[in-house]
Amino acid sequence: MTLRGIFCGYRISNGMKAEYYDKANIMDEILDEAIDLSLDSSLRKDILSGKRRRRLKNLTIKMGPVQIQAVRKIATMKSIPYQTLIRHWIAQEIKKELLLENK
Repeated sequence: MTLRGIFCGYRISNGMKAEYYDKANIMDEILDEAIDLSLDSSLRKDILSGKRRRRLKNLTIKMGPVQIQAVRKIATMKSIPYQTLIRHWIAQEIKKELLLENK
């Protein structure tokens, strides 16, 4: 039975939700098949050792209000933070430029 089915018509506190999700296997409600959630051993080792941690630095850039609004809307449609989207676009363009220089 799902959380909605158990508490249908009642206000649900965060504590009640937490208790439900602690006890229920939520993945059974989403999928019928088993899921393997293991990491590659080298990736796991890198993550645990801190090698995969990114050290980001702040950058200030001036943009027009319409551009900012457009970026935020696109990011919302893609369900990612707008700063992440901008960072992704910049990384793509850097790779493209570097590939052009190497030819």
